[in-house]
Amino acid sequence: MIIIDDKYISDEVIEEQFVCNLSACKGACCVAGDCGAPLEKTEVKTLKKIYPQIKSYLRAEGIQEIEHTGTNTTDDEYGYVTPIVNKGICAYATIDDHGIVGCGIEKAYNDGVVDFKKPISCHLYPIRIKKYETFEAVNYDRWDVCKPACKNGKTLQVPVYRFLKDALIRKYGTEFYEVLDKIARKEHE
Repeated sequence: MIIIDDKYISDEVIEEQFVCNLSACKGACCVAGDCGAPLEKTEVKTLKKIYPQIKSYLRAEGIQEIEHTGTNTTDDEYGYVTPIVNKGICAYATIDDHGIVGCGIEKAYNDGVVDFKKPISCHLYPIRIKKYETFEAVNYDRWDVCKPACKNGKTLQVPVYRFLKDALIRKYGTEFYEVLDKIARKEHE
C-alpha cells in the first residue's frame, strides 16, 4: 500500500496494467452494473446546472429518464449516482454508429459547450475511491467487462495509474500524481 497525505492507494493501482479498448468492450462500463455512476455532492449541483446545455447530446430514452427521475438518483451503497435507463445504460450515455457507448456530457465538454468533462468516478475508472472519516481508499476495481482493457494494458505495458494520469491530476492535483509516479518508478527499478 502507498500512502500519500490522507490517500491510501492500493498497490494494484501501480502494478496492474490497463488501457481501455472500446472497440472490444463497446463501452460496457456505461451499461453494466447495478446503478449509475457515483457522483460527488458538487457534481449533483453541476449536473442540474448543465443539463439544459447537454440535453441535445443525449438519447431520447436518457432524456426521458432524467426528466422523470431527475439529473441524479441515489443508491444505498454509493449515495448519489447518475440515473439509468431500464436498469442498465446510463441516462447520459450515447451510442455511436459502431455501437460504442460514450458519454453525452463528455461530448458536450469536447465541443466546448460545458466546462465539466464527466463525473470523476467515470473519469477515474477502473479506480474507485471510498471515503472514510480520516482517509480515502484508492483502489483498483476488477470487472469482467474490462478484460479487453487489461489485455490491452499488458500489451502496451501501461500501469493503471499512468492510464489515468489526467483523471488523477483532476481529482488530486499534479503534485499528488508526481509523488505517486516517483514511488511507482522506484518500486519497479
